[in-house]
Amino acid sequence: MTIMASSGENNWKVEFYKNGYPDEVIVIEDSPTPPSTPLTQEPSYSTSTSIAQTPVSNHMLPPAASTRSKRALRDQEEHRAAQLQRQQLFQLQQQQLQQQRKRRQQHLPTSPVATPAVHKKRRKDTNAIQGPAINNKVSVRIPSNVVAAVATTKSSPIDDKNGYFIFRPNEYLTKRYKMMRILGQGTFGKVIECFDRILRRRCAIKVIRSIHKYREASVIEIRVLDTLRKHDPSNVYHCIHLNEWFDYENHICMVFELLGPSVFDFLKANHFKPFSLRQIQQLAKQIFTSVGFLHRLKLVHTDLKPENILLVDTEAQGKSLAKSAPVVLKSTEIRLIDFGSATFEQEYHSAVVSTRHYRAPEIILALGWSYPCDIWSIGCMLVEFLTGDALFQTHDNLEHLAMMEAVIGQIPSRMIYKSMMNKQNYFEKSKLRYPTSKTTQQSINYVKSLHTLDEIVSPALSTERAQLLDLLKQIFTYDPHSRITASEALRHPFFQHNI
Repeated sequence: MTIMASSGENNWKVEFYKNGYPDEVIVIEDSPTPPSTPLTQEPSYSTSTSIAQTPVSNHMLPPAASTRSKRALRDQEEHRAAQLQRQQLFQLQQQQLQQQRKRRQQHLPTSPVATPAVHKKRRKDTNAIQGPAINNKVSVRIPSNVVAAVATTKSSPIDDKNGYFIFRPNEYLTKRYKMMRILGQGTFGKVIECFDRILRRRCAIKVIRSIHKYREASVIEIRVLDTLRKHDPSNVYHCIHLNEWFDYENHICMVFELLGPSVFDFLKANHFKPFSLRQIQQLAKQIFTSVGFLHRLKLVHTDLKPENILLVDTEAQGKSLAKSAPVVLKSTEIRLIDFGSATFEQEYHSAVVSTRHYRAPEIILALGWSYPCDIWSIGCMLVEFLTGDALFQTHDNLEHLAMMEAVIGQIPSRMIYKSMMNKQNYFEKSKLRYPTSKTTQQSINYVKSLHTLDEIVSPALSTERAQLLDLLKQIFTYDPHSRITASEALRHPFFQHNI
């Protein structure tokens, strides 16, 4: 058969069809170049970003899931469905690979001369996972992002049904970080102690849950940490510094310096023995310094508590943890941590912030909050350092207000009026509606057993205690506008002389 070529063109059809027309044509659809990383290696992750090099505000993190629902239950169901879909997809790919191998064996040409050019191209792409064939003649290659998802299913699951990263000791979080032990876990995710293979030292990595709302919060926290590092590169103000962050299999991971236990964990290990007045002075000065720095940057921490204050050095005098021999710290140097709830003053303020025991009255009464709520939380911590026990141990708003009145005094009438205007039902005829018919006798007895602030501090014992009491009274001022600020507190007589 002769095929005529048009004038001025190469007679390519003659050369191409010199062995006759093919019986079967296999078409390979164009798609992005697949990743060079074999599927047998660990799942891919985005390149870590140095905070010093690129502003965090310029980063656009990938979405956590296919939808942006804010309901935790919906997120969990979608997460489980996505895992099941990836598993089914992987099984389908394996079946397609086996079918393709059989077809290649059946249609393999007997002579190299008869091998069409399309088969040469196909052999170059044999490393790529190919999808289901269309009419057994068209092969569709899966995009590289789906290939990466399939690769994760070849190993154990990355996270559990609630979006928490599954910790496996002595395995690698990435090629760089080897996981050692869990340091802590909260609603945000987990903190894991890891060994950095490049820097040859241990570090702490905060691994955020793979749920959209927690990923969003982590982006805000990274922006806050970037701001802190930018304005305090030498870490004069005792706030934790973010070394770097990366996105690993839908988990935002933040790398920090490895520090000691929290102040709460130290108190717990020491059987809640109180700190000495000297150590309270040292701790309080650092905390006010850190919080004052935040407030100058127009930031409110909103979650100050002993769990969010880490000790830098845990070396202590007295190694026994027996109740009769309490441990005394040699160094009280601290780092303020957990900026996941930190809020810039000009940005949206959620109605309820702070952990219950350290929550200011203006938050409970729905009067709005700002920098003074951090100061109230500091006051609660200082009393806890002095006694070893939380000042307001409650989980109920009405009982909490009753405890405040028992320890500090009656809530001002102007705050009561504003609260009632906001439809808060805690007062009747300008008095706290406590106890009610639903109040337990146990709650009534506990509130009655509380001591006043003067009785707790015992100012008659020393001048330093009297100064501490005066500082606490300026902190525990109901009206946030009249409450002492962090910078004013640092000028208080309690800090003017070392104890």
